[in-house]
Amino acid sequence: MDLLNPGFGLLIWTLLAFLIVFFILKKFAWKPILSSLKQREEGIADAIASAEKIKIEMAQLKNENESLLAKAREERSAMLKEAKDASDKMIAEAKEKARLEYDKILADAQAAIHQQKNAAITEVKNEVGRLVIDVAEKVLRKELNNKNEQEKYIQELAGGVKLN
Repeated sequence: MDLLNPGFGLLIWTLLAFLIVFFILKKFAWKPILSSLKQREEGIADAIASAEKIKIEMAQLKNENESLLAKAREERSAMLKEAKDASDKMIAEAKEKARLEYDKILADAQAAIHQQKNAAITEVKNEVGRLVIDVAEKVLRKELNNKNEQEKYIQELAGGVKLN
């Protein structure tokens, strides 16, 4: 039971030893321990602050990257659209040029055909006219040789003419 009921002297000596250790620790140990704890706390706070700052910067960089990617996609789409429009325009121009060339060739061919047709018709008319003149000349020579036949022929022609 002595352990449960300590004596008055033991309490004083324990209190005195505690106070001596307390003052020694207070004088030599508490300030360095508290300053190192404070430095550690400040270091941790600085690390947390810099981590938050880096986190914010990373979020900003991520947003900037996403906006750059979106912008790059838009530019790519615009470039593809421009290329497609340019190719469509070139194809349309080539088709139009080919159509105009076709129309020109067709018109030239039709003009040449029409010219050759007119030339052929003129040639046939000239040939027919020459033949008619030759036949008329031969008929007239034959008819003019005989005076009786000439009068008879004139009578036939006069009878064949109908007067209105």
